Amino acid sequence: MNFGGFVPLSTVDWRGKSVCTVFFRGCPVRCHYCHNRKLQTGSDIRDTNEVFDMIKESRIAISGVIFSGGEPTMQGDALAELMEMSKKSGLMTGVQTNGAYPETLERLISQSLVDYVHLDIKTRWEHYPLLLKVKQKTVENIKKSLEICKSAYFSGDLPEFQVACTLFPGREDDVLYISKETEGVDLILQQGVEGNMDTLKFEDLKKIADKLNRTVRISTREDGEVTYENNRIVIADSIVLTDILQARRNY
Repeated sequence: MNFGGFVPLSTVDWRGKSVCTVFFRGCPVRCHYCHNRKLQTGSDIRDTNEVFDMIKESRIAISGVIFSGGEPTMQGDALAELMEMSKKSGLMTGVQTNGAYPETLERLISQSLVDYVHLDIKTRWEHYPLLLKVKQKTVENIKKSLEICKSAYFSGDLPEFQVACTLFPGREDDVLYISKETEGVDLILQQGVEGNMDTLKFEDLKKIADKLNRTVRISTREDGEVTYENNRIVIADSIVLTDILQARRNY
């Protein structure tokens, strides 16, 4: 695999779980706000067994593995191999993806290799080519990925599925369109952060959420992540320490 990095313990990459995170290099999308921009290109080829050894070293403190990037589904064979090894060792598996490679997601779901998909929907479909410098074929692939994951989630073949929308000032109206595309799916309104650009604050995201008439999660650097519904905060999320303790008992 083209290796991008490894975090041995994370409590933020999979809500309610302690996980390790494996990063892949390479990505077909060029988001201007990407916080892993250095992983969009470059090369560090590693054997998947070497990477799995890193996962095994974290086993005592985790219950799952998140595969992120870059774009992990870009390296479908390596991703499937690492997920299979992780599942056989008793770990849950999740992937953070932009949806550009639906055939990989379809494969992972059909082979029961993935427990959780976090899909980033960047903007309205018609804005993708100009805003993110991608071809229309990529946009169609992302649409297909959304439909694959929704279908699998509704049928029970994909245990967990969520869509995240990263928002900046001036892009607030995108959420209304994305919300319609993701009915029945967990939706996160995520504060976009880039350099010295203005950011939408928690109160701004609440006002957007109030227009959607549905439960959403709101995530900001200042206030963490909360579940929000009908003009009120339902749940304030926190680190689940019992998950770490359970992982140690299982180990």
